[in-house]
Amino acid sequence: MELDLVTLGLLGLVALTAGFVDSIAGGGGLLTVPALLLAGFDPVSAVATNKIQGLSGGISATLAFARAGQITWRESLPLAGMAAIGGLVGALTVRHLPGDVLAGAIPILLLGIAVYFGASPKIRNEDARRRVSPMVFGLTVAPLVGFYDGFFGPGAGSFYMVGMVTLLGLGLVRATGNTKLLNLSSNAASLALFIASGLVVWPVGLVMAAGSFTGAQVGSRLALRHGARVIRPLLILVCLAVAARLLADPANPLRHAVARLASTH
Repeated sequence: MELDLVTLGLLGLVALTAGFVDSIAGGGGLLTVPALLLAGFDPVSAVATNKIQGLSGGISATLAFARAGQITWRESLPLAGMAAIGGLVGALTVRHLPGDVLAGAIPILLLGIAVYFGASPKIRNEDARRRVSPMVFGLTVAPLVGFYDGFFGPGAGSFYMVGMVTLLGLGLVRATGNTKLLNLSSNAASLALFIASGLVVWPVGLVMAAGSFTGAQVGSRLALRHGARVIRPLLILVCLAVAARLLADPANPLRHAVARLASTH
């Protein structure tokens, strides 16, 4: 697929913005996938090509948080491995599982996360008491969110984040850093499958990858400098935006369910 230089440049700018947002709160795909669709990509190629910029932004953010010492490698590497397995399984089964259940449930989960981070007075930069061990987290949350990332995607970083804050007791900055590693891992696994299937449009993907890498560097440094003051409000905003975007789709089953419920009264 060939695009003119103006369209290619605009996609790079969208990816730069997405990398910035993704590095702090996740949800960058909310910007890049619609942009690719508007540029003329079919949905499958858009998702596949988007994974390149997602991977690039993830590498950038992970490096930034790692340099700042905000990633606990000994605990997070096994979790990243489980997230990768989940991402690969999700990408493999995307054509065989009904998407209606996820499409209807995800907005509700995202709204719940936004309410939690908005209402909880305990969310801060300092670590808190753990509720589960890293092993339990690695056998449950990491592969489940990884599966979702490979199968569907929007808001996966927010799900990793809330799990690390509420279950592993990490402060927001460390949770953000470790989330980037897990998100990078599940993203890389699903991208590998898309590459093997020949679905990636490389010239576009590489331009967007450069933009995403740059945006993620800026966003990561902002998050490291200001901590919860930046991460918390942006995370809430992203969760609300992704939920609104999914609910705005006329095909979303949750809208049909509400309409049916309203019609019975």
